Amino acid sequence: MIVKVLGVGCPKCKHLEQKLLDIRDKRGLDYEVQKVTDLNEILEHGVMMTPGLVIDGELKSAGGIPKDKEILTWLGVE
Repeated sequence: MIVKVLGVGCPKCKHLEQKLLDIRDKRGLDYEVQKVTDLNEILEHGVMMTPGLVIDGELKSAGGIPKDKEILTWLGVE
């Protein structure tokens, strides 16, 4: 599974990336976290406000940091 954080490096983007890494490590989950900073790729997903969260090619959130429970649901864990 590929999980992408879309953003150019703002504090919220960094926080979301760290949250995803923490969830993966604490739960022993198997997914790759990729950081996408290319504006064209970010816009291809329709994201106008960062951070954006894409899981296996599907945009799940944009413009904020989702709660752990939402992320786990999108990952198919809860």
